[in-house]
Amino acid sequence: MQPPASAPEIIAPDALLVEVAWEVCNQVGGIYTVIRSKVPATVQGWGDRYCLLGPYFPQQAQGEFEPMEDHELTLLTDPFAGAVRQMRLLGYDIQYGTWLITGRPRVVLINPFQVYDRLGSIKADLWQHHGIPTPDHDDLLHQVEAFGHLATIFLQILTAEVVPPQRIVAHFHEWMTGVAIPVLRREQVPVHIVFTTHATLLGRYLAMNDPNFYDHLMQVDWEAESRNFNIETAVRVERAAAHGSHVFTTVSELTVRECIYLLDRIPDAVLPNGLNIERFVALHEFQNLHQQYKAKIHDFVMAHFFQSYAFDLDNTLYMFTSGRYEYHNKGFDITLEALARLNYRLQQSGMEGQVVMFFITKRPFTSINPLVLQSRAVLDEVRETCAAIERQVGERLVYAAAASTDHRLPNLSDMVDDYWRLRYRRTLQSWKTTQLPSVITHNLIDDAKDDILNFLRRSNLINNQHDRVKIVYHPDFVSPTSPLFGMEYGQFVRGCHLGIFPSYYEPWGYTPLECVARGVPAITSDLSGFGDYVMQNVPNHEDKGIYVVQRQEKSFDEAAEELTNMLWNFVLLNRRERIMQRNKVESSSELFDWKNLRQYYDRAYSLALERK
Repeated sequence: MQPPASAPEIIAPDALLVEVAWEVCNQVGGIYTVIRSKVPATVQGWGDRYCLLGPYFPQQAQGEFEPMEDHELTLLTDPFAGAVRQMRLLGYDIQYGTWLITGRPRVVLINPFQVYDRLGSIKADLWQHHGIPTPDHDDLLHQVEAFGHLATIFLQILTAEVVPPQRIVAHFHEWMTGVAIPVLRREQVPVHIVFTTHATLLGRYLAMNDPNFYDHLMQVDWEAESRNFNIETAVRVERAAAHGSHVFTTVSELTVRECIYLLDRIPDAVLPNGLNIERFVALHEFQNLHQQYKAKIHDFVMAHFFQSYAFDLDNTLYMFTSGRYEYHNKGFDITLEALARLNYRLQQSGMEGQVVMFFITKRPFTSINPLVLQSRAVLDEVRETCAAIERQVGERLVYAAAASTDHRLPNLSDMVDDYWRLRYRRTLQSWKTTQLPSVITHNLIDDAKDDILNFLRRSNLINNQHDRVKIVYHPDFVSPTSPLFGMEYGQFVRGCHLGIFPSYYEPWGYTPLECVARGVPAITSDLSGFGDYVMQNVPNHEDKGIYVVQRQEKSFDEAAEELTNMLWNFVLLNRRERIMQRNKVESSSELFDWKNLRQYYDRAYSLALERK
């Protein structure tokens, strides 16, 4: 798939674009990153003819949505404001304002709970006309269907606000906004509809539960399986949206097959996802930023490991994986297998150096492990004690140098008071231990059934001193408020040397793309949309620090061996080679900028405007 020729900056001057997503001002999933990062490029092409539509959840929206006051709304002449005023006259709770992100787009948010008293008729209508059943006690489905009803009303009113020849393109993302599509088509509302599935709902469930998902895809009975997983309503909504849209799209060539076999429609276009690369650009500072944030990771590693044993931090590589806890889908299983093999190779080789591997994901836990927290606190005390000794010695050394007629360096130990000697010794005694460093930083609610921990126990990859691959399993997101890391996720990524994401099921895959944007080499797989796109569009991608593990038509063992070889070859790179590779990674990130990838979306909108 070759990128289309450059599109003109002004897209379809006689059209308005309404982008509908559950994640507008509502950070609940990966689509939030897609929408938010694409906004600046979309605003650049569409200007004030662009608006986003989503559900209004005050708690979620308050930090990033700025509503317009009533008197401001009355002064606006655009069709979006006109439709909002009309809905307010009809008594609807609807907000119009600005999303406080780069691009500052116009946003309409509608409270889904205001029509809960109409749920009976909304559900009956979906069943009677579209064969979509709704159980009584599923609040998420109720929210989705209520929002779909309100989105339909908004778009009906908006069509009355526009003056021909102006037209409306409505782009719906994922099944959670799809309820409106079959209703809009049935009522013949003059809106040109684009629907994007980022991952078929049934496909995600099947991939999690079937290790041979891709081989069995053609034989799937979608009705039986959707009932089996208790997702029939959502799957029927997704199918109705796919079949009701003028233009049906998905995010990668991989998900095209899913759409054909699970939704029974061939997508009209593939819309690859990008990033707003400007947000990540550090000009020539990215190497300095790597050093700065690597130093913060050093702090964590010293606190976590050095109370048991020490190793050379300058000869240590930091690798990580992150994402939703889907042990098989996200490739955690194959990553662990490759790490165990790498550990054995490094032990046999006699090479110097260590690898510290971080697993960053979200799992239910009760608290941070008190011993891990205490170790961090005691190391801080060691640092304070050393700083005090350093100040005392520094002052006395200056005096001694000025007063001395002897040019030799005096015994610095004599310049330390007994108090600080004793405190130094006692602090270290209270910190050092013979216990092995924990492989996990938190107390999980049910660690006996955790797949990552069970693999580490079975393979004895438990941070023995002789292990050359050390493991840190952090079952929570990295954040500045964390007492363990004290940094943002993006800063943590910059401080690492390699991201590992060999997914089995990944319709797109933002985590490796975010690595590339920050100048960090990354491993992905040919079963991720991102990896598939890289293989088709990025020549010599390994030279640019983007590695793709072949998992299609390969056994688990073969893929694990290929990943092991990739990790081994990365470990063999010297510091100069790694710096050169980071330079190439950072320079290749422009390939994934929305300014380039937006053109796929604009072609889909042009196609929708051609269809009636």
